[in-house]
Amino acid sequence: MKRFIVTGGGTSGHINPAISIADALAAHYGPQGGCEIIFTGRKEGLEGELVPKAGYELRDITAKPFPMKPSPKMVKALIANIKGRKQCKQIIRDFKPDAVIGTGGYVCAPLLEAASSLKVPVIIHEANAFPGRANRWLGRKADLVLTGFPDLEKDFSKAGRVVCTGNPIRSSVAATDAEACRAKFGLGPDDKMVFAMGGSLGSKTINDFVIKAASEPRFKDVRFVLGTGKQQSSKIASDVVIPPNLETYEYISNPNEYMAAADVSLTRSGAVTCAETAAIGSCSVLIPYPYAAHDHQTYNASAFADIGGCVLMPDKDVAEGKLGNVLEELLNDGQRRKSIRMNAKKLAVPDCDEKIVRAIGELIGE
Repeated sequence: MKRFIVTGGGTSGHINPAISIADALAAHYGPQGGCEIIFTGRKEGLEGELVPKAGYELRDITAKPFPMKPSPKMVKALIANIKGRKQCKQIIRDFKPDAVIGTGGYVCAPLLEAASSLKVPVIIHEANAFPGRANRWLGRKADLVLTGFPDLEKDFSKAGRVVCTGNPIRSSVAATDAEACRAKFGLGPDDKMVFAMGGSLGSKTINDFVIKAASEPRFKDVRFVLGTGKQQSSKIASDVVIPPNLETYEYISNPNEYMAAADVSLTRSGAVTCAETAAIGSCSVLIPYPYAAHDHQTYNASAFADIGGCVLMPDKDVAEGKLGNVLEELLNDGQRRKSIRMNAKKLAVPDCDEKIVRAIGELIGE
């Protein structure tokens, strides 16, 4: 029986990879004698919703983020994390894991630090092309660092081992078929569709652009599908006229199907979105979230742009109206769209789950 404790929280970009890794381990070890996996995190955080929904037990712990600059919050964070570390030590003693795995976010610190002090193997998965603050700090004591992008060895020079595995995504995403999705959404060979989504919370910049573009004469024959996001949905003015060629949804649970069907997708460039973009081979304009820590979304998007696998456009350029002409050119140039798709696919890692499971197995002596 193999046992693992997994942690990662705060955003879906940390939680979903953690769940995908847990699923991969359960699928690998389950038929071979059994596998037990639990998570640690904050029940009041997003992980408190997503982890139980995925079928895993979540043990509630105390944790607070450390502020970027010295302030009274530093003391509160320190006290909270000391308490969380004690809680995690007890969880580890009771559960006796073969290893603990963290995917980022401040909720990782108590578990990974507790495991290190108890000589339990520590594994970190870093999804972004620019490592997050928590992972860079915790990586100093990690036995194994799994990375979503290549060439991060220098960022984890003190870790026991660094292996580029890619970012884990749901198997259903990797199997998405473009032609089947176009048929599902009623798109003919000559129909044009643009899919836009600014993440689960939404993006005012992307929303504003799409609503305006859909009403322009040059895009009158283009079908637009917009995921407004839960946070931004209520902020769309009640007097805004939604053009007939625009469909808006507060939340889209199957963005992979829309990305596959669309002639062009307009999205942020979080690590999971980028992994799905590569797996699907989407023709995307990646618009990095400008306030992401260390601007890591620009690093993610640049990995695609550098090989011609996307059009990278800063958020401020979209806000200034520069995306309209770029979108028009893409919709009128099928050959360029095909080239972007093919180049994006070069960054796909179809055997990501196998690489993760193999690296972990080598660490724990499978």
